[in-house]
Amino acid sequence: MSRVDAVPAPVLVLAGVLSVQFGGALAATLVPEIGAAGSVVLRLGIATVLLVAIARPRWRGHSRRDLGTILCFGLAMGLMNFAFYGSLGHLPIGVAVTIEFVGPLTLAAVLSRRPRDLVAVGAAAIGVLLISRALSLPLDQLEGTGILLALAAGACWAAYIIFSGRTGAAFPRLEGLALAMVVATVVVLPFGLWDVARHGTAAWDAEVLLKGVGIAVLSSVLPYSLELLALRRLAPAVFGILLSLEPAVAALAGLVVLGQRLSPVQLLGMVLVVLASVLVLGLGARRPRAELPV
Repeated sequence: MSRVDAVPAPVLVLAGVLSVQFGGALAATLVPEIGAAGSVVLRLGIATVLLVAIARPRWRGHSRRDLGTILCFGLAMGLMNFAFYGSLGHLPIGVAVTIEFVGPLTLAAVLSRRPRDLVAVGAAAIGVLLISRALSLPLDQLEGTGILLALAAGACWAAYIIFSGRTGAAFPRLEGLALAMVVATVVVLPFGLWDVARHGTAAWDAEVLLKGVGIAVLSSVLPYSLELLALRRLAPAVFGILLSLEPAVAALAGLVVLGQRLSPVQLLGMVLVVLASVLVLGLGARRPRAELPV
């Protein structure tokens, strides 16, 4: 057993949560400079180079099914990042992440077979409504574009969870993740080139590139690797609810890095989401591991 295998899977997930949200807060400072797509291409491009160098994946000898899994995983990853970074231009990071969580929340509801899980999912859904202020603001005052982008990112996040689990089961170590990162980079590259043409190459200075390296490590290399390793030992339903801690960590990162503050009602919504996570985490620890969907 390796040292990583000795670490409990929930600890790996929580470490990934901290990493990706502080990386997201750093990315929010980059989006206004080079655009959402440019930021995603920079992040994924650097992360892909690092992961390919570390994992040294085999490019041949894979079955059609495994290659299909990699294509779907990479597509979900690329579009998830693109939509989420786009939402950061309209919403505070804590709000964007909470709305994005609708994707994993829906996945958890579909996979859940226990009534208490459904109660937790319902509480988290109410929390999402509160933090988005959909119940308190007139429709014309809501950040519709940001909300739609965050919801799209959530749908891709659900697909990411499923195909990440399949990738971890089909490929050794980080080989599948490295191949999927290549796919994700290719998917968003055309949008990134358009952002470069729109903002100009002058915006890509040394500071931007340095931020890109930090974002690549914090938001891609470290969390994706930890999550992939965790999903080999953790059912997707439990993993999806564990990620409900993301909004609280995102709000903390937004406050520390960006100075973003949420209203009491939004914080109440976030508390509901976190309580749902704690409830399911406690139940999940006593439940036998479910089989990954195939």
